[in-house]
Amino acid sequence: MDVKKDKRLGDAGSYGLYDPSYEHDNCGFGFIANIKGRKSHHLIKQALQILENLDHRGAVGADPLAGDGAGILMQIPDNLLREAMAFEGVCLPDIGQYGVGMVFIPNHPDAQAFCINLVEEVAVSEGLKVLGWRSV
Repeated sequence: MDVKKDKRLGDAGSYGLYDPSYEHDNCGFGFIANIKGRKSHHLIKQALQILENLDHRGAVGADPLAGDGAGILMQIPDNLLREAMAFEGVCLPDIGQYGVGMVFIPNHPDAQAFCINLVEEVAVSEGLKVLGWRSV
């Protein structure tokens, strides 16, 4: 929808949560899921098609220094995480009762500590409990 030409919106300025000062080009993203949680090969094929269509620096790996990339997450790898976290002394709750966050943090120990502390503070402020950390 072209904000400037849509008479329902009146002036092309800010309205609701929209603020034109935030308009800019970006890499984009694709998202596909089965709303009922059903697994299927068709979903994977669609996700791979989205990935192929994202011709931006992450999807083509044109900027190896940026540390970004593109891929698909098919499901939380419960068995892998359960084993890895057990090695760290963490017992995960039943599948579906926990979530996973991927956080890219700096290599410098002081910066790592700062980032980990910040993530944990925000999680707790949102009513969440950080169960542990896993290095990839």
